Amino acid sequence: MKLKQLSITIAALCVAASAVAADPKLAIVYDAGGKFDKSFNQSAFEGANRFKAETKIGYIEVQASSDTQAEQVLRGLARKKLDLIAAIGFSQTQAVQKVAAEFPNVKFVLIDSIAKGPNINSVLFREEEGSYLVGVAASMASKSKKLGFVGGMDIPLIRAFACGYSQGAKANNAKVDVLQNMVGTTSAAWNDPAKGGELARAQFDRGVDVVFAVAGGSGMGTLQTAKEKGKLAIGVDSNQNHLHPGTMLTSMVKRVDGAVYDSFMAVKNGTWKPGVSYRGLKEGGVDWVIDKDNRSVVSPDIEKKVNEAKAAIISGKIKVIDYRVGSSCPV
Repeated sequence: MKLKQLSITIAALCVAASAVAADPKLAIVYDAGGKFDKSFNQSAFEGANRFKAETKIGYIEVQASSDTQAEQVLRGLARKKLDLIAAIGFSQTQAVQKVAAEFPNVKFVLIDSIAKGPNINSVLFREEEGSYLVGVAASMASKSKKLGFVGGMDIPLIRAFACGYSQGAKANNAKVDVLQNMVGTTSAAWNDPAKGGELARAQFDRGVDVVFAVAGGSGMGTLQTAKEKGKLAIGVDSNQNHLHPGTMLTSMVKRVDGAVYDSFMAVKNGTWKPGVSYRGLKEGGVDWVIDKDNRSVVSPDIEKKVNEAKAAIISGKIKVIDYRVGSSCPV
């Protein structure tokens, strides 16, 4: 009887050990913006870190400074026979497409672009919906009725932000002008805060009093310049209100953290699926933020109007045009 009990105990310990060994092997690859860009990549990191805190399951972190390096990094990770690799940013699209085909047993999640394959999940956001909301807020907060937009790399994704922003602003006041500038046309455009500040300064000199920065690390220069000039700024991706309380009108958050967290959790729970998914206001993928750091600059009227627009978009009453669908903006 004792021998039988001992066998059962040993068997139970083996099962427990197997369960521990079965924890998924995960990795996250940041793009050129870097883990601590206070924006897009940092949001991804926060999602992975939340997963780690809740499950006690760790993950490998790597930064790909270029498209070429991304392919090398992804291939190196795939050779480790990981269960899932999260590739952060559209710049890794081709690398994911190629490496995923070489390693069919490794799962990939690509944030912000589409790569096709039976082992790839592509997650996209309806940035135009969140941008519409901050456009409404900017239009209402502006005294000059001249708004600014500083984008990072000049690509359709960033144009989609600008278009949604313009739609929201002009829906509130058709006479509002929106000035737009892009930092550059290469991945270096995400890491040039001096240029981000310079573009904002030029817009302020032309009468702009609210600027929306969608430029990764370069946007830090835009937000800082707004503070120095006493103008209002809008952050992006992560909640950036805390960076400059009092001059941050709001932030258009893009829940990259949620996408990464959900992907890691799905692999852990055995529910991960390939394909393409979209996250907009309805899915909690994008939103605007009111907190203690911007409450003083968001009037009750602005809050009411923006939340009405949010409800109307979710219900389908307001349809925000995605620039990427027709490569043109209606306003």
